[in-house]
Amino acid sequence: MPRVWDVPVHDSTRVRDARVAAEGAAALAGLDGPRTAAAALVATELATNLLKHAEGGQVLIDVVPPPAPREGGEQTPVVQVAAVDHGPGIADVAAALRDGFSTTRSLGAGLGTCRRVADDFHLHSAPGRGTVALARIGAAGRRAGAVAREPAAPARAGGINIPFGGADHSGDAWTWVRAGSRLTLMLADGLGHGPQAAHASSAAVETLRGAAHLAPAELLCRLDDALRGTRGAAVALAQLDLGTGRLYFCGVGNVGARLREGGTWRHLLSRPGIVGAHRPARLPETRADWTADSLLILHSDGLPSRWTPPSEPDAHAADPAVTAAVTVRDASSSARPVRDDTAVAVLTTAPAGRP
Repeated sequence: MPRVWDVPVHDSTRVRDARVAAEGAAALAGLDGPRTAAAALVATELATNLLKHAEGGQVLIDVVPPPAPREGGEQTPVVQVAAVDHGPGIADVAAALRDGFSTTRSLGAGLGTCRRVADDFHLHSAPGRGTVALARIGAAGRRAGAVAREPAAPARAGGINIPFGGADHSGDAWTWVRAGSRLTLMLADGLGHGPQAAHASSAAVETLRGAAHLAPAELLCRLDDALRGTRGAAVALAQLDLGTGRLYFCGVGNVGARLREGGTWRHLLSRPGIVGAHRPARLPETRADWTADSLLILHSDGLPSRWTPPSEPDAHAADPAVTAAVTVRDASSSARPVRDDTAVAVLTTAPAGRP
């Protein structure tokens, strides 16, 4: 079962906890010494910034698939470090990323350092709502020159996973895989929470990796067989066919899905049931055109039912994991934390020239 680290940062003692968590995630991802040090540095800087500028927040550390999957083969996981706060926000994001910029009389090198040592780094801030800073650190490091850049992928995916009550494992899991012209994004919510829920959602992830060539309805049947003997899970599958430009969706249980089409959001409905226990006899697939400004959000029921999707017209161009983190941030607060394991996974079209 994959480990997820949720480190609340409200005093200086938790900065060390964020660094130790990043080192643990680096070991899980198989990073070498220099890349482990980079992950630890990013976590330390982002946790420190939470205290300096937002009076605290949380650092979420996870081992995730890369945002742009290769065709075929095993995806090399990366360490993802996200800092989320409900602070005053940053008035000038571009200036904040420049070395020497500071509002607290410090050296002003923290965010710039994160951007240099991480494989990719993103910053989203809204005055009065808070800030999300997100970095990914991979095995070789983009700037180390050891591995050539992958060709630009036609779509990107990313997500955020928060275990309930600071547990070591989340009962939710998300992943995405590519098989030929099919890109499949999955979010699984193991029944309940805790290790047994995590076992069920992890089994769904492993099954998808070996069956990504199947259509969503067929995949759910395969998952139903694989999850027998576990608690079962609610599962949503979204598959993008690169050849036809069509999106196919199928789900069982209470994993939510919203698709933005031409500036309008609509719900994609799942069938009642539990994969691995009570799968419905019919599994109809919802079809939709996938365009340059399409945006899909899958979420578990840890997210409040009346959450508001992103309103920015260019949200489809943002990093998908940042969009997921912003969704969680805006649906919760320090006074109203998430109520269960909470995962949000996002699928977007890759901007031209970017992987």
